[in-house]
Amino acid sequence: MKNPGSGQRGTPDFLLLIMTLLLVGFGLVMVFSASSSMTVVSKDFGYDALYFTKKQVMWAGLGTVAMLVLMNIPYERYKKLFLPFLVFTIVLLFIVPFVGDVNGASSWLKIAGFGIQPTEFAKLAVILYLAAIITKKQEKFREFKRGLLPVMIVIGFIAGLIMLQPDLGSCVILLLCASAIIVAGGANLKHLLLSAGIIAGIGALGLSVYLLANPDFDGGYRLARFTAFLDPFSDPQGYGLQLLRSLEAFGHGGFTGTGLGNSVQKLFYLPYAYNDFIFAVIGEELGFVGTTLFLLFYVLFLWRGLIVSIRCPDRFGTLVGIGLISLIAIQALINMGGVSGAIPITGVTLPFISYGGSSMLSLMMGMGVLLSISREYNRVGKTSQSNARTSQRRTANAS
Repeated sequence: MKNPGSGQRGTPDFLLLIMTLLLVGFGLVMVFSASSSMTVVSKDFGYDALYFTKKQVMWAGLGTVAMLVLMNIPYERYKKLFLPFLVFTIVLLFIVPFVGDVNGASSWLKIAGFGIQPTEFAKLAVILYLAAIITKKQEKFREFKRGLLPVMIVIGFIAGLIMLQPDLGSCVILLLCASAIIVAGGANLKHLLLSAGIIAGIGALGLSVYLLANPDFDGGYRLARFTAFLDPFSDPQGYGLQLLRSLEAFGHGGFTGTGLGNSVQKLFYLPYAYNDFIFAVIGEELGFVGTTLFLLFYVLFLWRGLIVSIRCPDRFGTLVGIGLISLIAIQALINMGGVSGAIPITGVTLPFISYGGSSMLSLMMGMGVLLSISREYNRVGKTSQSNARTSQRRTANAS
């Protein structure tokens, strides 16, 4: 069989491509619905109802172009390109706590007038890095010193840079996504569980001691957000306000919803309705029925991506695909869990739906890589079918 990426390539998985574009399109509609009422009456946004929508359309357009370009590059080449991409993102992560500042958040860099969040691209870089290293090490990866330990040091270093911002939500997503790839890559589960337990214990102990010893850290903001999750009614006009407004949105939506564009909570009641809490607007405007259909579509999208990954004949492609799907699934669960009050609010976007240029662009780039992986599967499948037909004709002629 030919090496992946050589010779004639197959067609991309058009179902996955169409589902991606449908998710992005739905996200644009919801960003407009959630933001237009706020921007049209605000001088800060030029009284423009399309202020956030136009920016999101621009990022979606750039993301679509990037997806189509990456889709047409044989995915095997990313095995060689992961190192410069990883080094570049590490450099950005290293400098962002010192020079990053967009709306007071040190996790952003302002480049050419646009806010860029390096953490979003670091997630993609880590996925390519892990897939390439695990594929290269093969059976050696099951060894602790030569396999798992070096990988954990690199991932821990990157997670530490993210926490310097600090960005707890993205750090958790990165670690969980990395864990999914490591498990799929065949790591020794005893080594993995022992290491994860030690790291989690040290991290939890250190964070607890630091927060308790410094209750005014970050103005007490992060500790207050966690306690508000436990009991939002203890501070209904302060740290518990966002979660309570979100729950009110779901309750107001009821079974069938208020109708697209008719959300009440987005009218200056629910902060960041177009961003981290856009899922609450979906629940209010589309109700239980619409939200259920949206979740089913999301699950089908993830399932299709997982099928494409598993069917890839190359281990590198399979691990990259699993990493990308894990990233989207984990981030979506954390976002929805925070918005619904199931877990603490971490401030992460809902993939393909929430407003956010860096998130949109990096995820679309990831989908381009996954679609490139699907082309290899289709090429192999078509080759196998062609060989089977040729064999049948020869058998028929011989008889």
